[in-house]
Amino acid sequence: MSDTATALSGPPRAVKKPHSFTHHHITVEDPYNWLRDPGYPRVTDEEILTHLKAENAWFETRMAPHEGLIETLFKEMRARIKEDDGSVPQKDGDWYYWVEYQEGAQYKQWWRKPAAGGRDGTEGKVVILDEAALAEGHEYFRLGAFSVSMDGTKLAYAIDTDGSERFNARIKDLTTGELLEDTIPGTLGSLVWVAGDSGIVYSLANENWRTDNARLHRIGTPIADDVELFHEDDEGFRVGSGLSADEKWLVIGSSDHETSEVRLVPAADPTAAPILVRERKAGVEYDVDVAGDTVWVHTNDDHENFRLAKAPLAAPGAWETVLEGSDDFYLTGFDLFRDFFVTEGRLAGLDQVQVRRYDNPTVAEPVEFPEASYSAGMADNPEFDTQVLRLSYNSMITPGTVYEYDPARRELTVLKVQEIPSGYDASQYRTERVTITARDGTEVPVSLMMRADTPLDGTAPLHLYGYGAYGHAISPYFSTGRLSLVDRGFIFAIAHIRGGDDLGRRWYKDGKLTKRTNTFNDFVDVAKGLIAKGYSSKGRVTASGGSAGGELMGAIVNSDPDIWGAVVAQVPFVDVLNTMLDASLPLTPGEWPEWGNPIEDPAAFDLIRSYSPYDQVKAQAYPPMLVTGGLNDPRVTYWEPAKWVARLREMKTDENELLMKMNMGAGHGGKSGRFDSLREIAEEYAFVLWQTGTASA
Repeated sequence: MSDTATALSGPPRAVKKPHSFTHHHITVEDPYNWLRDPGYPRVTDEEILTHLKAENAWFETRMAPHEGLIETLFKEMRARIKEDDGSVPQKDGDWYYWVEYQEGAQYKQWWRKPAAGGRDGTEGKVVILDEAALAEGHEYFRLGAFSVSMDGTKLAYAIDTDGSERFNARIKDLTTGELLEDTIPGTLGSLVWVAGDSGIVYSLANENWRTDNARLHRIGTPIADDVELFHEDDEGFRVGSGLSADEKWLVIGSSDHETSEVRLVPAADPTAAPILVRERKAGVEYDVDVAGDTVWVHTNDDHENFRLAKAPLAAPGAWETVLEGSDDFYLTGFDLFRDFFVTEGRLAGLDQVQVRRYDNPTVAEPVEFPEASYSAGMADNPEFDTQVLRLSYNSMITPGTVYEYDPARRELTVLKVQEIPSGYDASQYRTERVTITARDGTEVPVSLMMRADTPLDGTAPLHLYGYGAYGHAISPYFSTGRLSLVDRGFIFAIAHIRGGDDLGRRWYKDGKLTKRTNTFNDFVDVAKGLIAKGYSSKGRVTASGGSAGGELMGAIVNSDPDIWGAVVAQVPFVDVLNTMLDASLPLTPGEWPEWGNPIEDPAAFDLIRSYSPYDQVKAQAYPPMLVTGGLNDPRVTYWEPAKWVARLREMKTDENELLMKMNMGAGHGGKSGRFDSLREIAEEYAFVLWQTGTASA
């Protein structure tokens, strides 16, 4: 057991207990395996809980002298948030819908008003869901699915009150304000109304937190009578449902990270036999939408950057190319409307929104945005029959902006710009996009933000953020919290490393499976390249990443510990080998296409073991580190950061800070309230400032 008696005078050290496992004739010692409670997702083992509490006590002890800085940062961040804020109302059928935050509220309210009064009218406005009221009495709260019935009389929604991502679905009568008796526990994913609003389609999370089904619940009937519309037999696939653009079809998809399969069911007859669009083929991804008698398909079947195809509803698998795949343009998705459709993608890593006409679909009408580097895309556009589009836009120095775009006139109209009450002058900042040559010759883009007067002579501290997994691109986005570092002289950089799909599907593939180490090398090489260009210097570069980005943090402190002045690893996926060997864990079977299957493949076992941060901790000096976790996290289980920190404490040869904060009542995303989450960011930034000697700035 950890020595809790000395928790306030020294860091807790977990005892080592003999444990080993053997795969492919290789035996691996894992003396901190005991930190995994065998009863998970319930964690009741007192020895484990005592150790985690001791880690939290040590975190609080070491951070206590910096509480003033944390409070200063928190107040700065909060002052940049307009507390009584709201979204721009959007029309959907007979109503306008929007959200509002009340002064001092951690959670938002969902409002609506009759469409007859126009977007600016106030008559008939009413709260249809109050998250603040639902969150009362809970340490954690998250609204999941939110879906109003087609006739506007009912609301289906789902909530999570402990961070486990096991949602309880409820249905509210919007005419009376009363909750119906229908309660569906353990849902995960969307809630989709069928035609006539007689029921909802949902996915139930099984005991391993996997959605292997699509089920129909008829309003007012027992849950036991719900009908399973589709069941997925492959344990690595997940099932999700939605409505087609014309709202006539249920779209039931099943997929893992590289293969997908879609079925269509009439929304008016949800128990009808599903129509298979095309049988799954390993490595082929596709998603579909329907308008009228045509099925539209977005697929990578003949080009890794995807093509757009269509097929008659009567023969949905007979795909005819509409837009060929392109080496230059990465097609990420599409949206169908009555009179036109929209394609989205990236060109040279920058977001593109293109309007196209059904009678001449190869001609793109690109939306022109005002900056050279930015993040933009479709926002909430619920109506099929519309003549204008709602778009979102921001950049590293431009606050979030909501546009209305008129395709006929090709004009953008600003509807709302994110207000920063404490003040913000974009002219005081500058943003750059540079490329760094990685060790294999690949040019890696980097987005940077800094104050206009920040010196580029190597003296400035620089914070480098990265993710690099699952084909998830990190756009050059705006952050009010980030200003607290930048205003203290930091340069903030986003490394667009391989493993994300920032530069297309090949960029993603070059950072997964057997090429996984490219991701880690890119990040290190970006840091070295920025140092060489005079943006910062060794020991003045700090880094952060979460989840798979936390795995990145673990890899780069093992390989190049001397570069970093401080590292923050949020809910880090660091026990990669153990997790990929455990098929009983919720995500593992679905993750094998991303990381490899070390159970069956000796080469995958060797490769994962060679970079798994927990397995590669060694006797060396490590940089100052702050590690976070969530006791109820179903994605990166709490014992991953706990085991990693325990091994680091055992092996590291330095006296640098190593702190772990375990959220005992939250999950993957940390605390849920908008102000509580800000305080956690303030803690992380305070740690970075403390360790770089800029805490008093």
